[in-house]
Amino acid sequence: MKYLRIMTGIVSLLLVFGVIGCAPTRVYRVDEREQIDLSGKWNDTDSQMVSDEMINNCLSSPWQGRFVETMGKLPAVIIGTVYNRTDEHIDSNIFIKDLERAFINTGRVRVVQSQAARDELRAEREDQQEFASPETRKRLREELGADFIIQGTIGKIIDMEKKKRVYFYQVDLELIKIETAEKTWIGQKKLKKYVEKAGFAL
Repeated sequence: MKYLRIMTGIVSLLLVFGVIGCAPTRVYRVDEREQIDLSGKWNDTDSQMVSDEMINNCLSSPWQGRFVETMGKLPAVIIGTVYNRTDEHIDSNIFIKDLERAFINTGRVRVVQSQAARDELRAEREDQQEFASPETRKRLREELGADFIIQGTIGKIIDMEKKKRVYFYQVDLELIKIETAEKTWIGQKKLKKYVEKAGFAL
């Protein structure tokens, strides 16, 4: 009798999990600007918020005004490598594009294409020298040389106990004068997220 009750309980659990497993997946379209946190880990909201805040901080420091006053033109900036030092798969290219967008939208700097993309542009210009008409082909050696490069890292510390987590992120960026390797600005942004994982519920 006891064995029968155990078996009945196991079968009931399997049926419940089967119903849960067969439930349809629901997809909802939401505004891309809406903040949605599912796991508490780094996401698109963090990338946009950090890039906007750090670029505003960068351009509020004296280097940009001094450059314009001395050179009589806007500085040209290239976004270099941003290393992911976390345990997460963070696509640093998305963060780099957010930085480029934030820079361009201020209208206070000129942004130079990244090295990998420049290789494609150079190949296209080389191709035009042979195949494009003289009035439409683009000249070689006319690229805008960058005055500054931004390099940085994304780091993370995890503190956990049972079902509670604290995710601490630190983004460090440096603006470096290419000709002299002089650091002209150092920025830092910290994020802390508290996550409490719920227990299993049907």
